[in-house]
Amino acid sequence: MSSGLWLRLRFALERFEQMLPNLFGFPGGRFPPTGALALVGTEGSRLPLDSGKSFSLKDLIGDGILWAVPKHRRTVEKRLKRKYGSPQYKLKIFTPKTHLRICTSCGSDHEVGVLCPTCYKKVREETEQIQTKIQAKLGLEPVDKEVVVLYDRERDEQPEEFWQGKRIVEMEKSRPVWFSKNLLQRTTQQPADTAEVKPETEKLG
Repeated sequence: MSSGLWLRLRFALERFEQMLPNLFGFPGGRFPPTGALALVGTEGSRLPLDSGKSFSLKDLIGDGILWAVPKHRRTVEKRLKRKYGSPQYKLKIFTPKTHLRICTSCGSDHEVGVLCPTCYKKVREETEQIQTKIQAKLGLEPVDKEVVVLYDRERDEQPEEFWQGKRIVEMEKSRPVWFSKNLLQRTTQQPADTAEVKPETEKLG
């Protein structure tokens, strides 16, 4: 059926091509040669109509009328894959996420294996405030002593002898609940000074 339709369309185009010269009023059923269309009708500048070369609609239009026209229709399977994707490659439909967790501190949702964005934002803002305070208090001098960041009323918890030889930076606010003091304490476990490795115990049985 498609081949018969194509033949009928081809015959109609050929007949239309043959009728074009008569529609434009050219005698003999031929167009003038290329470049002579603008000179037709002016006296003393007519070119011979018989040039030995027949006019073709393809020379006038070219292949532009058939550009970007698909030769075959897409199948239903390909249309659905373009619209919804494919389970083997990439699904475009909405699927429930199973890798989300609720933060135990603030209650916000976050992905598994990723820090909570809300808690991380609070820590980053507090860290920036501490860095700004240290730079305003100590400047850009080299740090040759231990720097201790204290919040409101934390200096009174220890005697003055405890703070001797340390650079103290005080924040004019109370310590956040999530910012534990243990984060600033040094570890009490001394690093090992031997390279010996203990042999593994033999498995019984």
